[in-house]
Amino acid sequence: MTERILALLAQIAIVLFLSPLITGFSRTLKARLQMRRGAGILQPYRDIHKLLRKGMVIPETASWIFSATPYVLFVTTLLAGLLIPTVSAQAPLSLYGGVLAVVYLLALGRFFLALGGLDTGSSFGGLGSSREMTISAIAEPALMLAIFTVALSAGSTNLSVVAQASLGQSWRFLAPQQMLAFAALFIVLIAETGRIPVDNPATHLELTMIHEAMILEYSGPYLALIEWSAAMKQLVLMTLLVNVFFPFGLSIGWSFATLLGLGLFSLKLLLLAAAVVLVETTNAKMRLFRVPELLAVAFVLSATALISTFLF
Repeated sequence: MTERILALLAQIAIVLFLSPLITGFSRTLKARLQMRRGAGILQPYRDIHKLLRKGMVIPETASWIFSATPYVLFVTTLLAGLLIPTVSAQAPLSLYGGVLAVVYLLALGRFFLALGGLDTGSSFGGLGSSREMTISAIAEPALMLAIFTVALSAGSTNLSVVAQASLGQSWRFLAPQQMLAFAALFIVLIAETGRIPVDNPATHLELTMIHEAMILEYSGPYLALIEWSAAMKQLVLMTLLVNVFFPFGLSIGWSFATLLGLGLFSLKLLLLAAAVVLVETTNAKMRLFRVPELLAVAFVLSATALISTFLF
């Protein structure tokens, strides 16, 4: 029992405190590639700390949904992170759900975030919420089909079982269905985290913003929780990519050997973040009506990967 509690606390610490570091690394690397100095890697920690100390301005038209949204988004994203193996193949909450639970928890947080954007009656909030739901309607099925491709080979949708099976069988990434599923999940990662070419997190132009439009009315600790949740969601999706398709470095259980696994896990995340930043800096923002076409490509790739797994 004590070991399980320690494993749970360790995974909570990893999800909470490693996620802003990945965000800071991505922003710093992007600035360097664009020949800018940019902020430091630790800037997201400073931003969260600053927002937690500030006061809040709550619109008069807002209901309880506006106040509950940051907490629901934070808790659901954290729970999703506890269902995914990070440094150990055994996730702390793996007995309570698999990949479907992860998808549903992320969808619940997105649903409340969209409601929070609509709750204030702001036209920008409604604009962002409608766009977010449009993107998620295609991204979520592509995400599930891509993970199902690997889950079929493991014979389970439990991500801990999938990780253990991948370690035992030494799956090859060069298998066609694995490559297709990885490509689909990579596109979903870019879309779900609001990165270029799907969205631009640094803009506040009503013609382009999606995620920022839903949170324009939030401030102070509420905004800190939302920004922290966005960083954790990015970590969750990146962990799915690196530990499902590249499981090396995962330990079977939780022990002191997991410290080495933490280093390898961080290295894999940094390499994936660098790949995402490279895509961002080499592409322009797509027109909003072209985004579903990109997500449709991800859906076709994941569906092809799943069909290939059945056929071969």
